[in-house]
Amino acid sequence: MEDKQYKSDSIFKKRIRKFKTIKRAYYSLIILIIAYAFSLSASLFVNSTALVVKYTNNIYDPGEDFVDLNNNKIWDLGEDHVDQAYYYYPLFKKLFKKSEYEASYFGQKYIKGKKRYGKPHYRLLKKEFNNANDGNFVIMPLYPYDPFEEVLSERDEEFTDINNNGIWDNDEPLIDENNNGIHDQYRPATAPDRYHIMGTDNQGRDVLTRIIYGFNISITFAIIVWALSYLLGIIVGATFGFFGGKLDLYGLRFVEMYASIPFLFTLMMLTSFIRPTIFVLAAMLVILSGWIGISYYIRGEFLREKSKDYVSAAIAMGQTNWNVMFKHILPNALTPIITNAPFAIMGYIGSLVSLDYLGFGLQPPTPSWGELINQAAGNLQNWHLVVFPLLIMAITLFLITLIGEGVRAAFDPKVHSRLR
Repeated sequence: MEDKQYKSDSIFKKRIRKFKTIKRAYYSLIILIIAYAFSLSASLFVNSTALVVKYTNNIYDPGEDFVDLNNNKIWDLGEDHVDQAYYYYPLFKKLFKKSEYEASYFGQKYIKGKKRYGKPHYRLLKKEFNNANDGNFVIMPLYPYDPFEEVLSERDEEFTDINNNGIWDNDEPLIDENNNGIHDQYRPATAPDRYHIMGTDNQGRDVLTRIIYGFNISITFAIIVWALSYLLGIIVGATFGFFGGKLDLYGLRFVEMYASIPFLFTLMMLTSFIRPTIFVLAAMLVILSGWIGISYYIRGEFLREKSKDYVSAAIAMGQTNWNVMFKHILPNALTPIITNAPFAIMGYIGSLVSLDYLGFGLQPPTPSWGELINQAAGNLQNWHLVVFPLLIMAITLFLITLIGEGVRAAFDPKVHSRLR
């Protein structure tokens, strides 16, 4: 019964079933999907904005119960009141309502002796609440750092600046956390420690957060470029291969001349007056070179397939050219497209890292693997800026390679074909 079911299944289902039997490829795909899903939701787990804040402001707010000693039905200074606790959800307010609380909202007017404006510093707010032990608390995300913020200055030991000169003098009161008799300051880039698992970069930003967000950007960029390149390349290649004649002759000559344009030099000129975002850079890569290679593949497949009997039958039945091209020929020409896709995505990840490293890719402060490696190139003692980005990149490309090999084996026409 199972053999009959297997024989009646479509070729595509047989290929998917074959792919699942290649464990290293199948599990690599699952790992990569889980990692990418985590990176998409990284804002919930890797963020410097608090998940929950419980806060009582220790002042009377309208509506709170109080002991009316004067029987005047209003609260007077000195009368006891029940200070109601309120719960706030800053991260969800930031993500879904696109707004944030002010620092003064939680009584955070000064941070390390300086006036605090704008959004609260939730890690220091949590420390203040813990020290006060008054029932207020802050719940932070799993890894409470942001890829754009400088994180080291908050670890500097606090002191009372009597001379107002901005530096610690020996006679000024100091909270000597390390008991070494000096004012300890932390300056970028720092090696991995218990606070920052992968250290900090040259601007004092947490490396792990930038790698996680950089992973999301790299995969998203590669998928966008791959999808748009294949879409444009399929349309161009299918048109040339199906219609042939002068359209194919002159069109192919144009593509060959277009492919001779120096990609990097052109991109350098464009990025000199255009600030590329992820979508702008993806569009540049697609238009300049991404679609050319796949158009050759598709053209060859269409030239081979259009002479077969099923195409002649479709034309004889009155099918339009576009129906014949994309409903009949294209499904039979997808094998080289699908098998090449993982390796194309690998190439686009490498392209983004290379462009970011050279300074022609995504602009700072966008989290980027290439930008981290570029920082380390001028300061080789910061080994963690090279090792960790390259390690994560190598693991990612290795997983994609295993997926590509599995797809290539599963879609091998010698194993599954319409003649079997």
